Amino acid sequence: MIVVGAGIVGLACAWWLQGRGHQVLLLDPALSGDPPGDRDPGGEWRSGSRAALGVLMADSFHRDRGRAWDLRQRSLELWGQWRRELAQRGYPIPYRAGVLLLAADGAEQERLAALGARKRALGLPLETWGLERLEPLQATLPQPCLAGLHCARDGQLDPGSALAALAADGRELGLALRAEAAVALEPDQGGWRVALAGGGSEQAAWVVLAAGTAAGTLLEGVSGTEHGRWTLEPVLGQALELDLEARLPTEWPGTVVWRGVNLVPRPDLEGGRRLWLGATLEPGDRAEPDQLSQLRDLGGAAPEWLRGARVVRHWQGLRPRPVGRPAPLLEQPAGGLLLAAGHYRNGVLLAPASAAWVADRIEAGRHSA
Repeated sequence: MIVVGAGIVGLACAWWLQGRGHQVLLLDPALSGDPPGDRDPGGEWRSGSRAALGVLMADSFHRDRGRAWDLRQRSLELWGQWRRELAQRGYPIPYRAGVLLLAADGAEQERLAALGARKRALGLPLETWGLERLEPLQATLPQPCLAGLHCARDGQLDPGSALAALAADGRELGLALRAEAAVALEPDQGGWRVALAGGGSEQAAWVVLAAGTAAGTLLEGVSGTEHGRWTLEPVLGQALELDLEARLPTEWPGTVVWRGVNLVPRPDLEGGRRLWLGATLEPGDRAEPDQLSQLRDLGGAAPEWLRGARVVRHWQGLRPRPVGRPAPLLEQPAGGLLLAAGHYRNGVLLAPASAAWVADRIEAGRHSA
């Protein structure tokens, strides 16, 4: 079978299928450059996976039922399993447990209190933190900060390390990687033929499209599929890595989320002096300097320690958002053809559940759409 796209979702699908005994070819022109997971010093990536922060917000999701909730819970379970397996085989993925959501006003405080109550009723370990519990952190938190909701099972992993681990372990399992772009799809003897940018082609009984906005473009040329149903639009995200003047306090609870901005201590470095700050949410594929300035200063609310930090790196990437459809798109447009794309801001979080859905469809033998 063929997986098109070597972002976190495509790699997760290819690695999971290969590990379950399938022979998989992974196609992506980006495989010709740096190893998956390396960041460009210049900071620009077309792939959203390489610009991701790796925050896993599952228990803290605002819903507690339905497809989106189920996918998050499945992924949280699988990420724990996958990290253990990869570490045992020599590919550890740095991870930091805990996400703290902060309330900057009364309305947010009420919303977080209600969210915590609903999730605790399900048996999930979410804790409401009042001002007394936040006191040791107040000097380092953005202000205003009225309360917090701590989600112990949520957390953050290093996306670059996850990409590299899946690729390296996948190769050891027999995964084939080819640095070419898929440019067209056509039915072929009960399966699919994938035309490549270099002029050649590959054939397989199953093809999995996990190539972001390019997945929608490939589907447009497939006869018999419903054109426009799988349209994906780019949304750009910018992020910063900061070198802090002093270590973060030992009480720092993991990832902190304030008014939609993530403050993420790097999980792959000791010392507590590197922080990822992100990310912006910009329609289209052109970065706006004003958006980055607002992010850097938290809209004027950045504490002094954050203002004084030195910018080590700025990077950006495109996230594929479905048009008129809920994210992600996990569908079968035609027999033997699966779509796992449009994850928008949750590609890292939902990669394992997406891979499990793909494997379930293939192993159930559902070759008809």
